[in-house]
Amino acid sequence: MNPDDEFRAAIVTVRDAYGKLLAWLAWRWRDISEAEEALSDALLAAVETWPVAGIPHNPEGWIMAVARNAMLDRARRKRVRQDAAVDILLAVDEEAQMAFSIPDERLRLMLVCAHPAIDSSIHIALMLQCVLGLNADRIARLFLVSPEAMAKRLVRAKAKIRQSGIAFEIGDASDLRVRLDAVLEAIYACYSADAVYDGAGSEQQDNALHLGRIVADLAPDDGEALGLLALMLYCEARKTAQFRPDGELVPLDLQDTRRWSQALIDEADRLLTRAAGLGSVGPFQLEAAIQSAHCSRRHGAETPWPDIARLYEALLAIAPTIGAEIGRALALARATDRPEDGLRLLDALDAARVDAYQPWWAARAYLFERAGREDEAVACLQRAIALTRDIRVVAHFEARLRRLRPIQ
Repeated sequence: MNPDDEFRAAIVTVRDAYGKLLAWLAWRWRDISEAEEALSDALLAAVETWPVAGIPHNPEGWIMAVARNAMLDRARRKRVRQDAAVDILLAVDEEAQMAFSIPDERLRLMLVCAHPAIDSSIHIALMLQCVLGLNADRIARLFLVSPEAMAKRLVRAKAKIRQSGIAFEIGDASDLRVRLDAVLEAIYACYSADAVYDGAGSEQQDNALHLGRIVADLAPDDGEALGLLALMLYCEARKTAQFRPDGELVPLDLQDTRRWSQALIDEADRLLTRAAGLGSVGPFQLEAAIQSAHCSRRHGAETPWPDIARLYEALLAIAPTIGAEIGRALALARATDRPEDGLRLLDALDAARVDAYQPWWAARAYLFERAGREDEAVACLQRAIALTRDIRVVAHFEARLRRLRPIQ
């Protein structure tokens, strides 16, 4: 590996660990905004120093040491008394800091972000930015709002944590239960965020899966925690078949099921069975059941579209979302073999909310194509391409465009 490649690899390593680094600092300093500023200073120092001095043996530890010192310098300038947070930072010897394995405080900080004193509408977005490393622009796309509006809401939420003295300690299991729903939503949003626009972000998805396993271990009797983990595992099981060797996307119903991981499917099945036995059905269990139904093709069965359509109906009854509406429209069209049934449902959605939502345009293009309405399919594909950032997905849409409008 040449020096430039080594430098880029080290920066990527630290970037992927951003949430863990921020959580460690914020947990000890009790201030998310201060931790963010110190971590930004440390990352800038790395960009300036490493190309000259070389990559440290432990890049994460180096970043943590520099960020820690930056926070202490700020405390000295502000003449902050040596409270418990400052004492903890001072107690960590710099040499030891360079060598230690940074503990994963992300779940605890997610619970802080879900504190009842913070507006519940910002819980998930706050976790996605502060703990899971998504920027305001990507979070805004997920929530279908402008980046500027989302950035302002995030700043206000972090100020609320600092000014209100929200406790960073988690009392007992009851705290976990009260805040768990928001944590689960944030974990799944992190797992699925790239799938909407940017393709599969493996490191981000690995982080979400890791946190999902921790939550399922902490709440083994919570059906939704088990359902979320099952849902992610069903999706993980199919990742190797999601793209062809040349990089083009393969739609779910055209994937080679021999490339799916039976071990992950079996694990997900066990989790979903356990969740069902608890007698309390929730959105993640229903979404996992939908993915389980898709996996029936692994055993040679046809995709049970009528069952999937009914599962989406049940999901919409308790958790109405645009994603679920689109899923129901596609499933109904396949179940009845009438694309117009799905188009009717898609057209009923709020136009202002779906105009910049790539999955809505992609779904319409698919249904128009099945209905033989090529002009409408082409227009929708062109709009979907404009909203897509992953070049592999763009290539898939462009290939469909060429089939509909062959170059003369």
